[in-house]
Formats: sequence, C-alpha cells, structure tokens
Amino acid sequence: MSKPPKHPFRTSAAALIGTPVTDMHGRVHGHVRELAVAPAVDPGHIAYVIYKSPGKFASRSRRFGVAIKDLRLTPNQTLELSDTSAPKPITGEENYLLLERDLLDQQIIDVHGRKVVRVNDVELEWKQNDGFQSGLVLQIMAVDTGLKGAVRRLLKGLLPSQWEESIARYVRSNGIPWEFVNLIEPDPARRVKLSIEHERLGQMHPSDIAEILDELAPAQREAVFSSLDEEVAAEALEEADPKLQKRLLEGLDSGRVADIVEEMDPGAAADLLSELSDEKAEDILEEMEPEERQEVEELLEFHENSAAGRMTTEFVHVPATATVADAIQAIRAFEGDIETVSEIFLLDREEVLLGLVPISRLLLAKPETNLEVLAEKQFASCKLKANADELVDKFDKYNLRVLPVLDVAGKLHGVVLAEQVIALLHERL
Repeated sequence: MSKPPKHPFRTSAAALIGTPVTDMHGRVHGHVRELAVAPAVDPGHIAYVIYKSPGKFASRSRRFGVAIKDLRLTPNQTLELSDTSAPKPITGEENYLLLERDLLDQQIIDVHGRKVVRVNDVELEWKQNDGFQSGLVLQIMAVDTGLKGAVRRLLKGLLPSQWEESIARYVRSNGIPWEFVNLIEPDPARRVKLSIEHERLGQMHPSDIAEILDELAPAQREAVFSSLDEEVAAEALEEADPKLQKRLLEGLDSGRVADIVEEMDPGAAADLLSELSDEKAEDILEEMEPEERQEVEELLEFHENSAAGRMTTEFVHVPATATVADAIQAIRAFEGDIETVSEIFLLDREEVLLGLVPISRLLLAKPETNLEVLAEKQFASCKLKANADELVDKFDKYNLRVLPVLDVAGKLHGVVLAEQVIALLHERL
C-alpha cells in the first residue's frame, strides 16, 4: 500500500482543479471545481474546496463546499471526506475569493519587475495543522506568473498527474509571494479582483505607474487609479499621454478629478483640461479651489505649443534684496515639485526678473550673503508667445535646465523646464 504524501507537500490550483472527492469507501462524490478563500477571515489559506456533484441530469448538478480540515489527502492524491465532514451547498452568493474565477488568467501588477503580468497558476502547500484543531491546512504560497504554471495547465488532463508534475518541476518558476499580494474589489457586482502590492505601488516612479496603468484592462486600470491618493495620482497623470489621461479620468466624478488636478503642475493641468471637452473641463474647474483654478484658467488662454502654454507657474522667487537665509526659507515653503527647483529668481516690486541664483551657489555662501552678489545678471529668456522651435533652440544653445518666460515689460510669468522640452521632442518622434 502506498503511503500518503508527507507534509508539507507542494501543489497548485491547476493541479487540484478536477481532483476527485471521495468518501472513506472510495465512492466519488464529485470533482474539485474551485478553491475558496475567505479574505476577511484568513486571507492566507484556502478555507473550502468546492466540488461539483453530478445529478441524474446535468442541470441538477450541484456545488458543495467542504472545509479543508475535513479532508484527507490520499496516497493517490485524491481528496477524501472524513466521517465528520459536513459539505454545504454553494449558492454563488458567498463572499469568497475563488482562485480559478478571480485569479487565474487575471492581470496582476508585479511591482518588483514594474510590469503587468498574467497569473498562470497559484502555488499551494498542504501542511499538518499543529494547532487546536486536527487535520490539514492548505496555505497559499505565491501566484505563479511564469512558464511553470502555464506548462502545468497546458498538460492538464493529457498525462497522468504524477507525470504532469514531474515535467513541471523542470520548468523555472516565477512567482510573487502571497504575503506581498493585496486585493482590490471596487465593485463586487463586476467581480473585479486585482492583485497588487499596494503600498509599494505608491512608492514607484510616476512614469512606471503610468506605464503599468496603460497595460491594464479598463476595469483594473480604474481600480488601481482610483486607489491612489491625489498626489500620486497627479504625478502618474502628468506622465501619461493624452489618450491615457482621458481613459483614466472617464470613471471619476468631477470632484475627484478636481482634487487630483489641484495637485498637478499648473501647466500640466492646463494641458490636460485642454484635451477634454469644454463641458467636462468647466465642471472640473468649478470644483477646484479659487487660487488653483485661476492659475490654470490663465494658462488655458495660451496655445499649447507656445512658451506660455508649456510653462509652469510654480517656481521659487524672492525680492532682489533677499539673503541666502531668505532663499532657503523660500525653498522650504515651496509647495510645488521641489525636484524641479534649480534656480532662485530675483524679482523687483513689479515682478520684473532681475537675475537668478543657481541652487549650488547657495550651498557655499553664508546665510547673511545678499543674493544680488551671487546672481547671474545675464540670462536666457523667452517671450510668452515663443514657439516650440525657439524653446528647443534656446535649451540646446545655452544648455539650460530652466528658461524664464517674460512679457514685453520683463515681468516673470513662469518657467519652462527641461522636462517639458524633452516631452516636446518626444512628441515629434
């Protein structure tokens, strides 16, 4: 007589689906159709095996759930009901996560690889329960996104199960540990389940998030984007192309969009709203705070390919009489993207640009040093209506990080950042 498998014993969702469920006398009661997790109770283990019991007619086939602790793994790797098992009918209304329905073949974000992959299988492990209750437990180990899971499912039913598993062992596994997986279900009626390592997603570079969002299916894209806080969502939106921006905003109400747009660079926000319908843009503007709305509305008046259309109104400026200590305080109080700050702009009372001070010079100067001593009085600039070619030429000629945008009186209205010119060149490719 063959011995039952030793524990722990590795298996998978694909291997268990279709496994016979028998009683203690070997009579087949059905075959495994699903593996159910109760996320609110224990998200790390399979709670129930759901098997289909055939009736006299196919329409009378019923599904039953049996707790893992009430099963025994036989030497032939079938599942045997214990004499105390109490299978319960499954109606389909239970709030379970079902591995085959909700995970297999679903898209999943692998934040380690910073890409979207597909779930081919779910790695499981049978273990002996050493706690108060006797019996087995079936722990979820990882989601398989590699070739091993695909091979296991491809061979399913073509070869004896022992052969299938032997072949699968020679194929490299590529999985995401289950403890790194969270579940998002924004709309239970749609049964949208998305597996992500949620906290790490928010720590990724915005361009990586935008790329991932572009690869996701619409429902999953909406689930992920809706779960991001306003600041992260705004940064990702800035990195997305106009078509993706529209898709990301489709499922959101104007109030939520306004909260995100307020966190965006004003120039990027104006570019975004210019791509939307007048009605949609107006609804969003009405939901915005007065100060942010005014900045964006002013920028919307300019053509998108002019300097004014490309500039941001977020920059660090101080009076011409300011000291190094004043400049450092202004930087600390700056509410824009601090990573874009490379110069401090010196303005007179009419906001006319008198000079600029590179950040590097502040580091070497004493706090009481007047900024006029450190300022560059000769600097490149452009007019509000300067076209895209002029911007590219100036950045190329003077090797700029930032370009001030002035009106005819020399008043500073905004700055064009190097990243805007890079985006401009990318659009031309």
